Amino acid sequence: MTASLVRPVRVLHVSPEAAASRPDVVATEEPMEVRINGEPFAVIMRTPGADRELAAGFLFAERVILSAADIVSIERDAESRNVMDVRIADARARDLAARGDARRRVVMNSSCGLCGRVTIESLRVEAPDVVADWNVSAAVIGGLAEALRGGQAVFKETGGLHAAGLFNRSGVLEVMAEDVGRHNAVDKVVGRMLLEERLPLGESILFVSGRTSYEIVQKAFLAGIPVVGAVSAPSSLAVELAEEAGITLLGFVRGSAFNVYSHAHRLAR
Repeated sequence: MTASLVRPVRVLHVSPEAAASRPDVVATEEPMEVRINGEPFAVIMRTPGADRELAAGFLFAERVILSAADIVSIERDAESRNVMDVRIADARARDLAARGDARRRVVMNSSCGLCGRVTIESLRVEAPDVVADWNVSAAVIGGLAEALRGGQAVFKETGGLHAAGLFNRSGVLEVMAEDVGRHNAVDKVVGRMLLEERLPLGESILFVSGRTSYEIVQKAFLAGIPVVGAVSAPSSLAVELAEEAGITLLGFVRGSAFNVYSHAHRLAR
């Protein structure tokens, strides 16, 4: 199942006892070119798999598309498995052409979420504030990290991938994705929900491995997700955006202990 997601390598394993050559595996990282109506738009460094979802989620986050209805088709190029051609509706194509100088054509590396933006102003996006009147127990939050880890098949082999999981209010994992980039994993999850026309995700919890940066909170904001958690720390901008957008932001989720950085009213007392 994970054959295309890992690559065999040989390593020199060094320990206090000895140094010895042995086989190992590393997570696959390859470039994926996203074309819009046949024209190059971006190159994303990613782990292969869920490429349609990644392309859709990435373009949704970039506001190239606003809903599944804006996508005419997503096809893999016949000559390259690393090229995805997305056909978008005429109205969105005209909008993209009108703001064509607002984004640089760059390679999005595996740690880059917003590398294509050229101004500080372009980081801001317009979306409704996230409103959800439900709450979640500390016990549910405490089980998210273990549940996500349990689905990380490639991480277990390589130790080299991040993951994002979408949980329901009861803490049941519904959708997850792995990738060398945390933001790519989020795009894969959101892209799948977009293609299934299930946005906004007002009844969901997004949980990610690693830290929570501004762009991950922004992707959750656009998808209408009210609760975002991570096993590590958020950045200052992530906290500020979560506060402004109405998102409950959780960090350092390690079993039954965690921090709540914004909108703590959704935590059941």
